[in-house]
Amino acid sequence: MEKYRILCFGDSLTWGYDPAKRTRLEEDVRWTGVLQNLLGESYKIIEEGQNGRTIATDDPAEGEKNGLNYIIPCIESQNPLDLMILMLGGNDLKRKFSYASMDIAGEMQIFLEKVQAYNRFRMNDHMKILLISPPIIGENAENSWLADCFDFEKCVKVSHELASWYKQLADMYGCYFLDAAQIAKASEIDGVHFDAENHGKLAKAIYELLVKEGIVK
Repeated sequence: MEKYRILCFGDSLTWGYDPAKRTRLEEDVRWTGVLQNLLGESYKIIEEGQNGRTIATDDPAEGEKNGLNYIIPCIESQNPLDLMILMLGGNDLKRKFSYASMDIAGEMQIFLEKVQAYNRFRMNDHMKILLISPPIIGENAENSWLADCFDFEKCVKVSHELASWYKQLADMYGCYFLDAAQIAKASEIDGVHFDAENHGKLAKAIYELLVKEGIVK
């Protein structure tokens, strides 16, 4: 029996950056690993997280981080795929980009347009998509080492606004939707990344949504 294949495409929140140790969390602690354990052996989680990944913006200071440029090669290399879980947008809040929530939503629209066009014409509309809006960035950070990178005061406002934009896009492009900000909180250590507890919370919420929607059994 072939396994149900799930691509998890995201940034450091999917890669599993540990805000305390500044290394990678263990495989069974990351939300992808927790989700794999909840789903069981009939399902295959494919991790595609990259630190610093943006939705569709080039970052000359950090190199090859543009998710829009990589997503189709990624889909092709990981095919067959039954579901893509997509969580991006946190890095687009960086000070150097100076984006409003509408700008980030515009990036995500271009991203979904590209993915769904490929899905429709090359995959016979087989791949389902779960779009997750990111957590609130900078809400509970004090003296974070990332404060120079993120204007936390603006980040809190803009990331609060993203969920409503992402929900509209999910409806427009036929995606399932989840708001991570309602489930998990960024660590107080750096104001951006999840600790182990919040990885677990997110995995459980994703699992419950997939079961509720009949995507998994």
